[in-house]
Amino acid sequence: MTTSPSPTSPARTGAPRGVDGRLTEYGDPEFSRFIRRAFLASAGYDGDSLDRPVVGIAHTSSDYTTCHRSMPELIEAVRRGILEAGALPLAFPTASLPEILLSPTSMLLRNLLAIETEMLVTMQPMDAVVLVGGCDKTVPAQLMAVASANAPAVLLVTGPMLAGEFRGEPVGACTDCRRMWADHRAGDLDSAGIEEAQLQLCPTAGTCMVMGTASTMACVAESLGMMLPGGATAPAVSADRLRHAVATGRRAAELAISGAPAPRDILTPASFHNAAVVLAAIGGSTNAIVHLLAIARRAGVGLSLDDFDRASRSVPLLVDCKPSGSLYMEHFHRAGGVPALIGVLAPLLDLDATGVSGRSLRDLAAEAPAPRGETIRTLAEPLGPPGALVVVRGSLAPDGAVIKASAATPALLSHTGPAIVFDSPDDAAARLDDADVTPDHVIVVRGAGPVAMGMPEAAAVPVPRHLAEHGLRDMVRISDGRMSGTAYGTVVLHVSPESSVGGPLALVRDGDLIALDVPSRRLDLLVDSAELDKRRSEWTPPPLPARGWTRLFAEHVEQAHLGADLDFC
Repeated sequence: MTTSPSPTSPARTGAPRGVDGRLTEYGDPEFSRFIRRAFLASAGYDGDSLDRPVVGIAHTSSDYTTCHRSMPELIEAVRRGILEAGALPLAFPTASLPEILLSPTSMLLRNLLAIETEMLVTMQPMDAVVLVGGCDKTVPAQLMAVASANAPAVLLVTGPMLAGEFRGEPVGACTDCRRMWADHRAGDLDSAGIEEAQLQLCPTAGTCMVMGTASTMACVAESLGMMLPGGATAPAVSADRLRHAVATGRRAAELAISGAPAPRDILTPASFHNAAVVLAAIGGSTNAIVHLLAIARRAGVGLSLDDFDRASRSVPLLVDCKPSGSLYMEHFHRAGGVPALIGVLAPLLDLDATGVSGRSLRDLAAEAPAPRGETIRTLAEPLGPPGALVVVRGSLAPDGAVIKASAATPALLSHTGPAIVFDSPDDAAARLDDADVTPDHVIVVRGAGPVAMGMPEAAAVPVPRHLAEHGLRDMVRISDGRMSGTAYGTVVLHVSPESSVGGPLALVRDGDLIALDVPSRRLDLLVDSAELDKRRSEWTPPPLPARGWTRLFAEHVEQAHLGADLDFC
């Protein structure tokens, strides 16, 4: 990995700070300062308040984002910490991206939220910012924003839900959602049962309580150093979460006063190496790879798919958490969370990295608590071998694709079979159950990449109903789209370049043989080059959206192996 020079942090320029910073342009700075303080007086602020350093609190509260239901209480706890440390808190909302309630996908708006957050952080007066997020795309967008803005920042997540219970067994969103839906499709769980389960799978406020994308990004953010130690795993409804919020507010006030460290002091090649190691050890979401690539590029760090594959080859699976394990985030938290995991992983980490706490990872690892129980395993006795997340390349994915091998069927990790092709997720939804599919088939879902439709989590299409009813629960599936971090199965994702820009996936036809060889890191289309050249000459790109954000996105979004950010960002 390489890094580019860091821009100067706004807090280090010597410009006016607090509410007098970043004045509105009226052509008269003193008038701008006067009228700004007049309007702030209308909100009850006096001179003592307005002479303090300012800490912004960027939050993503929304009735649509149920994962963030507890966020108002967190914001108040952050305010308390900021005030205790002598600064002035000013909260402001940004767009909220509800993973379940956006069509076609929240990923279409991740880059827009990053731009909005960056602009509000740099255009409003603040000396530091607390980023309060949590759901799948909010944390990546917020980190992308402050990597670009380079304003002192601390991340705070809402935390995971507690597990529910269904007929005597613990359950939780969304790995168990998918398992139960598969049982329902197969006829093993009736309509009454699935309705009963629906009320138990999401029993509290918070993000998914498995190692899905939200939990993965929280753990990754802590390992990057953008969060205070211990903040990734505390349940949303716990006192631990509130105490962490207060501590975050206090630390943000200290950053506002000192102006350091700024994000680019933290987001270094060393910290991204550590994030890749932690990602492999937790068996985290494949989505984290796309997000970390985007954050790194914003920070000027030359991260690539090869860095993730290198970490995956050497780091075993250590954390027993669904979908790569059997437990939930509350168990990980009770076992010591990311700090305990850092202690176990210390031999594999770059301990010279320093995070927003101001302390080196070497010091944090030396003080790490010993893991409690069996949720966090040791390097000597891991839960699973290295290779939880694997990067594959070949004639079908020249720029790479990823597979979560730890959540796949081992027997399918080396598989050759005939393709059955669907040109979009909607096409798969309409035809899959009626298609002539055997267990040996390789299901191809294309038209789901960044340019096509924002890269939805549509790759893990269900096993055809007639096969599910006979007990089949997994097949090889390949797509230029993504899948939820809570999903499982032998699914090859993020195929790059995507079909909508003429990648090889666009040339696949029903019956073509596809060879997946995860141990050899290969994904190949077994069709001779002359035939592929003929198909390529006949291919035409699909039309772009007509207008608005979706048009701008499609024209400027980069491919998955580059992080799916906008080329001008």
